[in-house]
Amino acid sequence: MTKNPDRSESAVASAARELDQFRRQAEQARAALTRLQQDVVEAESHLGSVQAAQLLEANEQLVLAALHAQTEAETTARALNDASRSAELDALTELPNRVLLLDRFAHAIASARRRRARLALLFLDLNNFKQINDTLGHAVGDQVLQLVAQCLVSSVREADTVSRHGGDEFLILLAELSQASDAILVADKVIAALGAPNRVGNHVLRLAASIGISIYPDDGEDADTLIDRADAAMYRAKRQGLGSFVFHGEEPPSERRLRAPALASLQRPLTDYELALAEHERRHAQRQEANEQLVLAAISAQELQAAAEQAQRRQTEFLAVLAHELRNPLAPIRTAAALLGRVRTDEPLLLRVQTVIERQVAHMSRLLGDLLDVSRMNTGTLRLERRLVDMAGLIDEAVDACRPAMDTRLQHFGVHVPAGALDVHGDPVRLVQILSNLLDNASKYTPNGGEIALSVGVAGDAIEMTVSDSGIGITAEALPIVFEPFVRDPHAIDLNGVGLGIGLTVVRELVQAHGGKVVASSAGSGLGSRFVVTLPRALRLPSTSS
Repeated sequence: MTKNPDRSESAVASAARELDQFRRQAEQARAALTRLQQDVVEAESHLGSVQAAQLLEANEQLVLAALHAQTEAETTARALNDASRSAELDALTELPNRVLLLDRFAHAIASARRRRARLALLFLDLNNFKQINDTLGHAVGDQVLQLVAQCLVSSVREADTVSRHGGDEFLILLAELSQASDAILVADKVIAALGAPNRVGNHVLRLAASIGISIYPDDGEDADTLIDRADAAMYRAKRQGLGSFVFHGEEPPSERRLRAPALASLQRPLTDYELALAEHERRHAQRQEANEQLVLAAISAQELQAAAEQAQRRQTEFLAVLAHELRNPLAPIRTAAALLGRVRTDEPLLLRVQTVIERQVAHMSRLLGDLLDVSRMNTGTLRLERRLVDMAGLIDEAVDACRPAMDTRLQHFGVHVPAGALDVHGDPVRLVQILSNLLDNASKYTPNGGEIALSVGVAGDAIEMTVSDSGIGITAEALPIVFEPFVRDPHAIDLNGVGLGIGLTVVRELVQAHGGKVVASSAGSGLGSRFVVTLPRALRLPSTSS
């Protein structure tokens, strides 16, 4: 990122000239007041009682002049303060500029030297910020930079300093750290705050940053050296991928800071809200179709009979749900049809309306087909096309499929994936379906602005994938049967309406088909939920040379 020091120096020089002008005006006002006071003293020494009226008039003029001089002095003082402040702040973000940062840096270093304390400098660069400017224009880009400034200030202490270094780069000076590792807490907090979703116009914004960290006095004893070394560390962090931070001299970075691979699904800083909503509807329809087909194929005739006996009391409710699902597409079809009569054939709206109709008609056809299949199917088999796959790539695919739903609901999403291969011998399509169903379920039952997390770990010869959320939770009554087909927790219906209730059944069947297990837990209603999938890990044989 190129800087423009000449412009900054010119602004400082201009502010200095304004300060000099204000000082001269204040001196002139004080001199005029002094002259008036001297005139009054001289007049009092020469005037007698006969000229008392003239003296009174002179006193009144003096009072008025004094009030005028005081007003001018106050105005000048405010102007001096404003000019001094503007010379030290970035015009766009109102953060301290380089001049003020270096001044505070010098004081902080002097204090740290006396106290034998440490300082930390974080050099932060926004990832993919150019895409925001290119897509939405520089005016929106400026709004994003202002939003980033507010986010950074809210993430640090009052004693710390956040400064705009130039463009999309920021510096954070952390004063008096007890230990260098304290900077990790701030870096984690900043990355999490930037990643929180925000609406900017008609777009959902999720930012990421690369951060380089230098420590005083370990990495340098002056501001310029610490800035340069934090800058170099930032570029190493940027090469590592999304949301990384690196200490100067840390080679290679620790395992902890390699926790998040550069998932392509998380590298887009912008998502169009309307497109995200349409994509969410499309993917939801696809998942619903796949889930329904798989449930019917995975459950044998005997299991279907047992499930029917256990769920006999819910059959009436299920049929009502299915009827509701069949009616759902009719409203948008009627609306779209009405709009078709009011638009010209050459308008872009026509294509969108046709797409709505086609999507909803297809949805109705799938639901009707599933209903006929249920009545005709007496037996089914589940087929898996197994091969050696790395779960990291499949995680990226599943996150990409569910991101539109989370963006639509402005939900916070965090992912923790360890470095290295996560090999599983399984069907990649079905493995993605497992994660997609769990993430979609978490998003569906988490209120807007809630939190969702995906964490992956290796435990011996198994891979554990945990999907957790801060949503409505699962009641104690529903938890033991949460994986059974057609089961719906009543308080879940209140949040997101009705549904077929087979998504988690699909998860259980697919996980067991891969030789794994899935466990659900929840502290109760309103306390979120947690699903842990355990799959056997496939060990790669070491390559041998002939």
